[in-house]
Amino acid sequence: MYIEMAENKKYNPNLEDNLIVNLSFQFALQVIEFTEVLESHRKFAIANQLIRSGTSIGANVREAQNAESKADFVHKMKVAAKEADETEYWLLLAHHSKNYPSCEELLDKLIVIKKVLSKIIGTSKGK
Repeated sequence: MYIEMAENKKYNPNLEDNLIVNLSFQFALQVIEFTEVLESHRKFAIANQLIRSGTSIGANVREAQNAESKADFVHKMKVAAKEADETEYWLLLAHHSKNYPSCEELLDKLIVIKKVLSKIIGTSKGK
C-alpha cells in the first residue's frame, strides 16, 4: 500500500522529510480504498462524506506547507485537524453500524494523525 519514498521524491523532493505530509497522504490513499469498498456495498452516504473529509486532511496539510505566515500555517493545520475530527465521526458511524466493513485500521491511523497535528499546532502557536 505504501508508495516507495523514491517514487514520492520524484514528484516532491521534500515529501520524505515531512511526517505529517506522509501520514496524511497515505491515510488519504487508504480512505479512497475504503470508500470504494463502501460503494461496492452500496453505502454511498457515508462513502461520500468520508472521501471528502478524509482526503481533505492531507490537502490542508499540503497547503500549510506553503503558508504565507506562521498564523496562516497554524490556521491551515487547524482546518486539517477539524477535517480529521469530521473523518473520525464518519468512521465511528461506520464502525458502530451494522453491515459495514471494518475500519479499525483507519481509526488507529487517524488517532496518530490527530496527535501529530495537535503537537504541530501547539508547538507552532508557542513560538
